Formats: sequence, structure tokens, C-alpha cells
Amino acid sequence: MSLLDAAGTDPVPTAPASGELCIVRHGETEWSRSGRHTSITDVPLTPMGEKQARALAPLLAGVCPATVFTSPRSRAIRTAELAGLADVCPIVVTDDLAEWAYGDYEGVTTAEIRKTRPGWTIWTDPCPNGETGEEVARRLDRVVAKVRVHGGRVLVFGHGHASRALACRWLGLPVTDGRLLRLDTATISVLGYEHE
Repeated sequence: MSLLDAAGTDPVPTAPASGELCIVRHGETEWSRSGRHTSITDVPLTPMGEKQARALAPLLAGVCPATVFTSPRSRAIRTAELAGLADVCPIVVTDDLAEWAYGDYEGVTTAEIRKTRPGWTIWTDPCPNGETGEEVARRLDRVVAKVRVHGGRVLVFGHGHASRALACRWLGLPVTDGRLLRLDTATISVLGYEHE
């Protein structure tokens, strides 16, 4: 997996790929900047988030995806639009790319959660009234299946935790291994194959 951010100098490779998944995390929001868990709350991009999304355009220039999928949240859709993808091909919205549902922890930071649940992480502990790791894995497995059916290069615009979990499911790993990955706002992660 390679990570590129809006300040990077290397564009995404433009050669056709067989079964290549490019994961793009949305630009900055008020809540992502402050570390508040954001799933169903539709928080818009900040001015910096919009700038980050526009800075993705030259990195994605010349990329000819088979399909572009995005989460239904406006922060992901807007990032795809500002990155210039709406001008290149249709953007397909899918609920399966929504962020991990945090339930009672929506809008709460990890530090605040740990005041009552020491050592809590999304990867190992439940979110009361939220999604389990197994539920997240099931819907992300559907995304992986769609990507493999489409073949070629597929771009997905999503969120921090769900996108890390998506990378794990692509690799055949449990979503809990997402704890080993990092994904900042407005970054591109490329997953694919070398030879077989």
C-alpha cells in the first residue's frame, strides 16, 4: 500500500491495473480536525478540507478509473467533486462506504471515551448502539466484491476507520487489523497486485 497526500509529488500511476483499489479519504472537517468520531453526522469540509480536495486533482490527473464509488456523506462526495472526478466519470454513491457507525460515541473523542472506558479503541471494543466490526466487515466485503467485478482501477472516497477496515478486507485480514494502518485526511492509498 502506498500513501500519497495532497502535498506529495508522485501522482497515482496511470498505467491500467488489474483489480486496483485507490482509497481516498475525504478532506478535513471540523470534527476530523478535533478528533471527534464522525459517522452519520453530515459535517461539511472546512475551507482547508476543500483546499486539500482540490490539491488531489493533479495527483489523480490522467487516472482513468473503471468506476468511482463514494460514501453517501457530503464530505466524501464533495472531496470527489473537488478532486475533479465528477468531470471524468459518474460517481456511484453506496451506503457500504459509510463510516463505521459510532452509536453513542458519535461526536465524542477517544480521550473523552477513555475517561469512562480506559484503553478503549474502535478496533477492540464495542460502540454502544453502533456497528460491530463484523457488521462493518460484511458491508466492506460487498465493496471488495464490486471492485473485483469491475476490474481495472476503482477509486473509492470514504472515511478514516471504514477505509482502513476496507484495506484490511481487500488484503483478507480482519477489520481489527485496521489499527495497524494510518490514513490522514485527503490521502490516497493504492492497493493492487504485482504479477499474481
